[in-house]
Amino acid sequence: MFASRPVVHPMEVAAPANPAQQPQGVLMKDLPGMPGTPSGLALRVTQLLLAAVSLAVMSSTSDFATVSAFCYLIAATILQCVWSLSVAIVDIYALLVKRCLRNRRLVAVFAIGDAITCGVIFSGACAAAGITVLIDEDLNMCSENHCSSFQTAVSMAFMCSFSLSPSFVLNFWSAAFAYSRVVAAG
Repeated sequence: MFASRPVVHPMEVAAPANPAQQPQGVLMKDLPGMPGTPSGLALRVTQLLLAAVSLAVMSSTSDFATVSAFCYLIAATILQCVWSLSVAIVDIYALLVKRCLRNRRLVAVFAIGDAITCGVIFSGACAAAGITVLIDEDLNMCSENHCSSFQTAVSMAFMCSFSLSPSFVLNFWSAAFAYSRVVAAG
């Protein structure tokens, strides 16, 4: 494996004008939304804010603890907040030191973490939405409960899971692409 690793040896090198002169496996474009890019940081901050709003709205109700689906949504949003905050800190560090995050193992960890948190928050939002529909439509008990707060928290959780999709897809693609390049070079 004779390709340089930008994580170990970062260099500001202009790309050659002729693509045929470009060495294979050395330069790769950063796609918007990938880890270590400003748009990737914006995705993480969006995910963090949506999960935090869902957490704040759901925990502000007095009777969320009586329903296990609402407790599960609280746990899922806490997990999402911790995950998004930690990856945002890594993105901020990468942007400050002007390093790209093209390390295959690190990107694979990001992809796995995004897949797990996306599945957890989506399932929590689905469970809480089912209970909210039950309370609102089937039991007609919205006057006694905080249906608007439940609906707001559920919608924020769904939007958080939808904002996780681009992060997961880009990280998964980047990890798979980097792995295929390593296998092809080795």
